[in-house]
Amino acid sequence: MTGPLVRPGPLTHGTELNAVYAIARIVAETYDTEAGLDAVFRLSRTIFIFDVVSLFLTNEETGQLEPAYALALGRGRSREADLAWGEPAAIEAYRSGQTILRQEDAGTAVQGRERRRDYLGLPMMVHGRCVGGLVFGRFGGPSYPPEHIRLAEFVAWHVGQLLENRRMARRIATLEAQRELARMQDEFISTISHELRTPLGFIKGYVTTLMRKDATWEPETRMEFLQIVDEEADRLRELIDNLLDSSRLETGTLGMTREPIMLGGLIRDSVSRTKSAYPEMKLDVELPEDLPSVYVDPTRVSQVIDNLLSNANKYAPNSVVRIRSHSHDNQVRIEVEDTGPGIAPQHIPHLFERFYRVPEQNSNVRGTGLGLYICRKIIEAHNGEIGVESREGTGTRIYFTLPLLATQPIPEAEHER
Repeated sequence: MTGPLVRPGPLTHGTELNAVYAIARIVAETYDTEAGLDAVFRLSRTIFIFDVVSLFLTNEETGQLEPAYALALGRGRSREADLAWGEPAAIEAYRSGQTILRQEDAGTAVQGRERRRDYLGLPMMVHGRCVGGLVFGRFGGPSYPPEHIRLAEFVAWHVGQLLENRRMARRIATLEAQRELARMQDEFISTISHELRTPLGFIKGYVTTLMRKDATWEPETRMEFLQIVDEEADRLRELIDNLLDSSRLETGTLGMTREPIMLGGLIRDSVSRTKSAYPEMKLDVELPEDLPSVYVDPTRVSQVIDNLLSNANKYAPNSVVRIRSHSHDNQVRIEVEDTGPGIAPQHIPHLFERFYRVPEQNSNVRGTGLGLYICRKIIEAHNGEIGVESREGTGTRIYFTLPLLATQPIPEAEHER
């Protein structure tokens, strides 16, 4: 059984005024609503006594009041904060738009003074409309005097401001997200339109030229034109494949078939393809003889390696490109490093984002900003990590890790769809 309700020391007008100013300052400066409510209610208890406080807000979909916050500071503190404290008082204040007082009897199951419960319900006003009810509860009396009711109304108004701040912050965040989405969509349409138009323009131009009836082409010239058409068709197919892969990776529907693979052989196959595609590329390979096995989708991991080598050739032309690998702590790390111009620090955190391209890099290099994003999603799907290290004027190293075969459970057959 608890003793009689005792106010925590005599409060002077100056003490109450300081608490009031502190509450107003918290509301003006706090962005974390939960922390702000905690601070406001703890300060409030220095100027009027209550044992519990609960906040009920309207569910915008159902229109019903629902518990949103509760805090126990006095009697009843030994129990879990009960979100149902004073719910009838909250409902009455919400429906009437007026401050109300209710006295409830908890029944014989509650012994002593805590059986009597006085609830002060206040309408929760936000931006001129009632959105819920705020309830201050006292266990064991006495009833709320008029001066405490006025202080509670002051607190309720400021809690309403906190909730309005939260609403405005969410609204601003939504608008910013919508603007960013619109910007990205416009940029995407512009980029894709340009990227699609370029190979289509080459294909259309050279096919139309070959079809001219008023001109005769030497076999060497005809073959040169056809090679350009073939290359641009490959470029168009690559662009469409990247768009499809990007969409499937974003939605988690890109199929993967994993199997045990000797990583050294997979890397050497990618190196051979790269040398064939870019015979002028200066490519060094540093692989240990005992490079371990991994359990991966070989097509997708090869896609990552091919992309990193291709990027190094595009953005660091005429530089030396090294690919190396080593295993450590149950994982294997693969690195592709060039000695090109490097990347400015402000761009590094965004390199693996969808559609992101470094503005200062070679403007003659064609791309959609999807390659590294696809690499990241593929590596993450294999429980690995991908990252970049770069210094302007020195070069760039992009690396990724994969778990070793021995650290991964291997099902009899795995086909992710």
